[in-house]
Amino acid sequence: MSDEDPRRCGYVALIGAPNVGKSTLLNTLVGAKVSIVSPKVQTTRRRILGIAVEGQAQLVFVDTPGIFEPKRRLERAMVAAAWSGVEDADIVVLLVDATRPEDEATRAIVQKLKQAGRKGVLVINKIDLLPRPALLEVAARYAKDGIFDPVFMLSGLTGDGVHDLKTHLARTLPEGPWLFPEDQLSDLPQRLIAAEVTREQIFRQLHQELPYNSTVETETWEERADGSVRIEQTIYVMRPSQKAIVLGEGGRQIKRIGERARGELERLLDCRVHLFLFVRVKEDWTEDRERYEAMGLEYTS
Repeated sequence: MSDEDPRRCGYVALIGAPNVGKSTLLNTLVGAKVSIVSPKVQTTRRRILGIAVEGQAQLVFVDTPGIFEPKRRLERAMVAAAWSGVEDADIVVLLVDATRPEDEATRAIVQKLKQAGRKGVLVINKIDLLPRPALLEVAARYAKDGIFDPVFMLSGLTGDGVHDLKTHLARTLPEGPWLFPEDQLSDLPQRLIAAEVTREQIFRQLHQELPYNSTVETETWEERADGSVRIEQTIYVMRPSQKAIVLGEGGRQIKRIGERARGELERLLDCRVHLFLFVRVKEDWTEDRERYEAMGLEYTS
């Protein structure tokens, strides 16, 4: 795309079943970390905008929670946020994990797209894990659905094939003025990004069910005269036993979480960070309307 091309701008929804690599792909497309990543499913809870520029086009990517069959209020709110991202998007991109292309959640998404009359771009992700003949077979299966054009095969982790997808999306967006400043990478305020960074470390450091029963809020943010930032955060859990897990013996676990989160924040903010973490038990936080508002989710979904 040249400087003589018209300016383009629009929303691109990245959707798919849990753990297909949406957040990893988003970070690669944007060229910076704007969405947390972990090998566990249901890591993303809110709609997160990642903003990228390609030539004269500004692409506003919407990283949505994984779509699955929800059972609890929080899960229903997450899935509702994902489908809301689809409804508002100019382009829908469905990600399929090449290693599990026919899982029930993905097929259910395809059927719902058909019912809604939506067409989209198909991305077969994690191509580094399968030989090419197997990948072509996956593409052929989805071609039969008749709603995907074109099909891209890529690896969000290595970046292989990502540029081709980005170029196609930039050329396909509607003409119009850019919606965000050229150097803006996300719509999340720094306080929310900081909370997400700490939550990511909870997912990475703790292997019990705890991550799904916890949330993080940034309580205070103080920018100091020496250029550093002092941040206080509260980790909310549902039971005293979970608090003990987060703290760890002698406080070693929360210290490890804090050290990893602080290092990531210093890379993101490019300054020294003083991070203080506290753990509180709030049994009904998943039923607290204010928590849903803080996460950008609809409480009544």
